[in-house]
Amino acid sequence: MAVDLLGGDDAPAVVVDGALRAVRADPDLHLLLVGPTEVAAAVTDALTPAQRARTSVRPVRAAAGPAHHEPRADSTVHAAVAAVRDGAADALVSAGSTGATVTAAALGFGRWTDVRRPALVATLPAVAGPVVLLDVGGSLEPRPVTLARHAVLGAAYAAVAHAVDRPRVGLLSVGTEAGKGDRPRRAADALLVAAPLPCGARYVGLVEGYDVSLGARADVVVTDGFTGNVLLKAIEGAYAMAGGPPASGGAPRAAALLGVAGTVVVCHGAAGADDVASGIALAAHLWRRGASDRVRALLDGTAVPSPAGDRTNEVRP
Repeated sequence: MAVDLLGGDDAPAVVVDGALRAVRADPDLHLLLVGPTEVAAAVTDALTPAQRARTSVRPVRAAAGPAHHEPRADSTVHAAVAAVRDGAADALVSAGSTGATVTAAALGFGRWTDVRRPALVATLPAVAGPVVLLDVGGSLEPRPVTLARHAVLGAAYAAVAHAVDRPRVGLLSVGTEAGKGDRPRRAADALLVAAPLPCGARYVGLVEGYDVSLGARADVVVTDGFTGNVLLKAIEGAYAMAGGPPASGGAPRAAALLGVAGTVVVCHGAAGADDVASGIALAAHLWRRGASDRVRALLDGTAVPSPAGDRTNEVRP
């Protein structure tokens, strides 16, 4: 597991702490610490000899920085992507700039041949059970075919990562009646009514914001990355006001990136040590289940048609 030591608002301290917790909690976990040697030493020096044997270091001194959407070639996230691509690590975890991480992963690993817009997918601890929410920041453009394609990705992810049987898929809007929402949402609704979904998933129509927290109507909720990111952080704030998230799980401060040829987990920039440890554990879980390859395989035969008059192909033939 390649861990970007310099990614995050409070890096490297919280990343070091999170990496320590992850190694101690999982005896089968091996970490490649990507960052300055003195920062990596803060991890390795605190471990037992047996735990230390499960860590290695790739020295890099530069972070991508919050303003970089295309990370510099000598940044930690770029080096972590290279490590996974070259076989030195199985997966990547970073709490750094989302734009930099998504761009580095898309360029370094390549996108799936039928996905132009990778999506970040988070799992929320709703009242009735976990709810998969996407996109939460991978792609900000709410084009109808992108939303429809993300429904396919979300259904496959729910089945593979969380063993959800026949996932119920909903499209986030301002009401549940047909015709509600803006133009992209109305067009996406029409596409999803007719689009095939994998794993026996079924489209349940439009859902509202409270359906994300309740989880009674949908197992997968689809929206654009801008709205999804705002909603995710609003839910985190509501948890804080209420004294904590539901007993079924913690606040979702780590998201998996779908649509690139590798296992990537992006942690919230404001993630604490527990959040970083959870992100590392999520990446390990996804890699051990072969989630990326299994989700990719489920996309065959689920092409989403473009709306009439839309000449922008979000999905390659």
